[in-house]
Amino acid sequence: MAEDRVLRVRTLLDAVRAEGRTALTAPEGKVIADAYGIAVPGEELATDVDEAVAFAARFDGPVVLKIVSPDILHKTDAGGVIVGVQGAADVRAAFCKIIENARAYAPEARIEGVQVQELLPKGQEVIVGAVTDPTFGKVVAFGLGGVLVEVLKDVTFRLAPVDADEAASMLDSIRAAEILRGVRGAQPVDRWAIAEQIRRVSQLVTDFPEIAEVDLNPVIATPEGAVAADIRVILSEGEVKQRRTYTRAEMLTSMRRLMQPRSVAVIGASNEQGKIGNSVMRNLIDGGFSGEIHPVNPKADDILGRKAYKSVTDVPGEVDVAVFAIPAKFVAAALEEVGRKGIPNAVLIPSGFAETGEHELQAEIVAIGERYGVRLLGPNIYGYYSTWQDLCATFCTPYDVKGGVALTSQSGGIGMAILGFARATKTGVSAIVGLGNKSDLDEDDLLTWFGEDPNTQCIAMHLEDLKDGRAFVEAARVTVPKKPVVVLKAGRTAAGAKAAGSHTGALAGDDAVYDDILRQAGVIRAPGLNEMLEYARALPVLPAPKGDNVVIITGAGGSGVLLSDAVTDNGLKLMEIPSDLDAAFRKFIPPFGAAGNPVDITGGEPPSTYEATIRLGLEDPRIHSLILGYWHTIVTPPMVFAELTARVVAEFRERGIEKPVVASLAGDVEVEEACAYLFERGVVAYPYTTEKPVAVLGAKYRWARAAGLL
Repeated sequence: MAEDRVLRVRTLLDAVRAEGRTALTAPEGKVIADAYGIAVPGEELATDVDEAVAFAARFDGPVVLKIVSPDILHKTDAGGVIVGVQGAADVRAAFCKIIENARAYAPEARIEGVQVQELLPKGQEVIVGAVTDPTFGKVVAFGLGGVLVEVLKDVTFRLAPVDADEAASMLDSIRAAEILRGVRGAQPVDRWAIAEQIRRVSQLVTDFPEIAEVDLNPVIATPEGAVAADIRVILSEGEVKQRRTYTRAEMLTSMRRLMQPRSVAVIGASNEQGKIGNSVMRNLIDGGFSGEIHPVNPKADDILGRKAYKSVTDVPGEVDVAVFAIPAKFVAAALEEVGRKGIPNAVLIPSGFAETGEHELQAEIVAIGERYGVRLLGPNIYGYYSTWQDLCATFCTPYDVKGGVALTSQSGGIGMAILGFARATKTGVSAIVGLGNKSDLDEDDLLTWFGEDPNTQCIAMHLEDLKDGRAFVEAARVTVPKKPVVVLKAGRTAAGAKAAGSHTGALAGDDAVYDDILRQAGVIRAPGLNEMLEYARALPVLPAPKGDNVVIITGAGGSGVLLSDAVTDNGLKLMEIPSDLDAAFRKFIPPFGAAGNPVDITGGEPPSTYEATIRLGLEDPRIHSLILGYWHTIVTPPMVFAELTARVVAEFRERGIEKPVVASLAGDVEVEEACAYLFERGVVAYPYTTEKPVAVLGAKYRWARAAGLL
């Protein structure tokens, strides 16, 4: 049966292609719908007015008349749709009017006739569709449909194909999901029928990659089923160039030699201060890299006390990485030598490639790399840091504080912001990597490596685009169960598909698709640069939560209200305090305080009240996470609060009780020192903000859910 339907659709699509068309007519769309079991209403194609009258009489009730023309894609815009037509006289009039409107709209259009379609009963209008996203390939969409679809834009996306469960989850992912369950006395729609429409469309575009867009809009959903009132199918205009791919084993092999090299050659090394080749050499030497460092410069015999070589082919033994510090115009010739030498990795610092319009020059080096099996990092990058190897292969500021955070950026400026933040906050990193133009190596290569790297606990990536979104999702799905992945996607306001031929295509703007599919992959998306850096810094500090119950303990009522708002904003759940726990908290707070949640101990309480309530929050197994709100008083100074909190948390940790604890500290400048003290001891604390600590806690919860821990 599956082979038969594929053959039917293949025959149809080949015929459409042979005519030089990309848009299918409605009757052709019905052939595809029937082949894939996509429910559509009964319909007939009338080539003259008498046929229209005869066909309309076969349907019990009013009908819809629609123009059928391979040259008129948007039928409504052409006045080519009339709804609710009943009776021979009205059918004749509607038929003639549609033909007249179509000829006025597009005088040269070929008109094949008028589609006579049974009028569907009233129901909830939704849209089901699929598009070919330049980053993620085939993507299926679902949302509210009808005339308001592009106004409300309440749509969610998933990678195609989707299974039945994933399709059903899409119904709960739109803002108006409650409507589908029935509101104000309305009955719920047939969710299974809608999910099946989604699944079948996703399978269709997976089976036929040449289908660029599919639109079922509107789909009329009722308690009895879901039927597509209209189907639109658009084919792609050309062949999509396939990106060269590498196996996971190949990625890990090349990345291991890049991130843990034994020997590095610097092409363009220099004795002259101010030259990039001099800065790279100094950083490698001063950074303490224990492997071999080979300067390459045809005009020098010695660079910074090390023997220089005229060509990289003259370097003795194996070399793992060649760092390029020469002008762009010389890179191709030098890369040929790197390839002949058998060096597996080239780090291309020079600019002057695709980012300046030199696409042919970049294509040339990519071809050389592929020919010799050399993986290219860059070009147009600041280099990279691999701290656990004491490797600083960059012309920028050195950084050597080892830790568990791997940071990548597509931009040099963002890379240096990362470095400055890491130094200011004493964030230990396992690596900082520039990606630049991403001519070859990109995020999925790095994600694959960092996912396996024992020195990396959290991965944070700034990106402007993804070359291969599916490869990234595949790598993320393997990595997320083991460690958090944070992404800052720049360009959130980029315009969507301007020349889209369907409602689905118009809705699938870059950011809308990125947002849903990154979430689908379990990635934590940061709204801004500071949030990305803070998530990367804080997530490894916090233990994974074991449940959803969050309790706020605060010394200031105002902070408690703001913290409560932040809890809601970040998708967290304030615990409903049971009576016995409420009574237990009340033993430690003054009568004018407030139990419940938040627990308001009031500002004038001594350190013992903070300690007792925090102990209770950690002790009770029904509480899964704590948010602390502190404000500066002389009764309980900032460092006193910090020391007691850190001591209590450490005591429970030694007893095997680990819960995420975050804190918001309000007060004079002393709270900054107190926050730093807490952070170093496993309590994520921030001064002057109620939003940031809760946002970090929310990010930890999102990761825990994606990793299957909740």
